[in-house]
Amino acid sequence: MDLQKLAEMIKQWGLELGFQQVGITDVDLSQHEAYLQSWLDNGYHGDMEWMARHGMMRARPGELHQGTVRAICVRMDYLPEDAQFASNLRDTSNGYISRYALGRDYHKLIRKKLSQLGKQIEAHFEGADFRPFVDSAPILERPLAQKAGLGWTGKHSLLINPDSGSWFFLGELLVNLPLPTDEQIDEQCGKCRSCITSCPTDAIVDDNIVDARRCISYLTIEYEGVIPEEFRAAMGNRIYGCDDCQLVCPYNRESPLSEQADFQRKSVFNNSDLVHLLKWDEPTFLDNLQGSAIRRIGHKQWRRNLIIAMGNAPFSHAIVEALTSIQGIDPLWDAHIEWALARQKEQAQPNGKQQRLIRIIEKGLPRDA
Repeated sequence: MDLQKLAEMIKQWGLELGFQQVGITDVDLSQHEAYLQSWLDNGYHGDMEWMARHGMMRARPGELHQGTVRAICVRMDYLPEDAQFASNLRDTSNGYISRYALGRDYHKLIRKKLSQLGKQIEAHFEGADFRPFVDSAPILERPLAQKAGLGWTGKHSLLINPDSGSWFFLGELLVNLPLPTDEQIDEQCGKCRSCITSCPTDAIVDDNIVDARRCISYLTIEYEGVIPEEFRAAMGNRIYGCDDCQLVCPYNRESPLSEQADFQRKSVFNNSDLVHLLKWDEPTFLDNLQGSAIRRIGHKQWRRNLIIAMGNAPFSHAIVEALTSIQGIDPLWDAHIEWALARQKEQAQPNGKQQRLIRIIEKGLPRDA
């Protein structure tokens, strides 16, 4: 079969499977190796030791699957119909969850569809070989997607499509076929620095460079320890991830909504009140979040993030009681509960009924507070 025709068929099959765009590129990422090494040398990967362990393999896709000469890159929109950006961030008594995690985990869905695409290629081209990836292996997927024409890397390091913005997932199918490649899209951010100036913790230290150690997404998802106090107030009510750099991007003003039922808001998040979410014990957490990406951080981190959000919430008797009810159970929680109770005390007005509430708070604080 003519490879040009096969490439056209692959793109059509991809659209029929539910991807919004399909692009093809070679797998030469050597120009990104120096940047990757510099990023690692600066320690911007934080505690994600696997980033350093895999080293330059991330820039060498051909080493992941023998015989690979091309990457078929795909994107799939994930913005849910009821995104509720402003309302979730404005009401700090409710938890904010990154929009990509409101529905079911995307990994299995996209991997399945990529495998289906690979099997269609196998059926039409004898000797074809493939391997799918969805954020599941040491591979620089954004540079690959950029080379495949799916968008350009914005100053926040995410991929931006000129027509669809950045609310989409990426996936790759490595193949052994020398398919014709697509043209790369030039960077179109210009002088805009909205993502950089709006980052709550100043995690975007330069154009295209994110210090994960300061990033709320990293702190709430990847980092398992005690979150430094310097970042806690800036985290606000963000209990899983952060979307701020995408919210201010001009290219996201008219981003399309997802057509995938799996990416719509799970009903358990219809009530995102912080006290309500903190009351989930571990079995409830696991049951309510079946099929969710949030499940992988575990109940311990989930509560840690909620405790910080409670410290940033308006003064509330219910919050104080919820925090004190779990005090003394886990050292990680306690390290943040003390801070959260102190914050609640600062926000309380020492008059009338709230005098009693302050006494409740003080009982839960260390003696030297």
